[in-house]
Amino acid sequence: QVQLVESGGGLVQAGGSLRLSCEASGIVFSINDMGWYRQAPGKQRELVAATTRGGSTNYADSVKGRFTISRDYAKNTVYLQMNSLKPEDTAVYYCNAEIQFRPGLFRDYWGQGTQVTVSS
Repeated sequence: QVQLVESGGGLVQAGGSLRLSCEASGIVFSINDMGWYRQAPGKQRELVAATTRGGSTNYADSVKGRFTISRDYAKNTVYLQMNSLKPEDTAVYYCNAEIQFRPGLFRDYWGQGTQVTVSS
């Protein structure tokens, strides 16, 4: 059974930093895209940052220059370094990955979510 396990959320003051981690555990043959999404109260879930298997990255305009996504292929882990945090970054952050769970079969997986709260 494949799972995405997130860690690293919490409460931080505006201007501070947090680092989120997400590890894919279980029987993982390979992983394609990995990314982070967030959902604030009353809003739709939105893409924050994503990275392809080849290492390309893309970011939401609102986080460019402040957030960095990275990946440890050996550990099946994706990270999100968040700097210069703002109150509007407050949300539940979800990890997402396209994982090959059997030979030739891929599906999308989601983490359980981790709360990030930025106080002003």
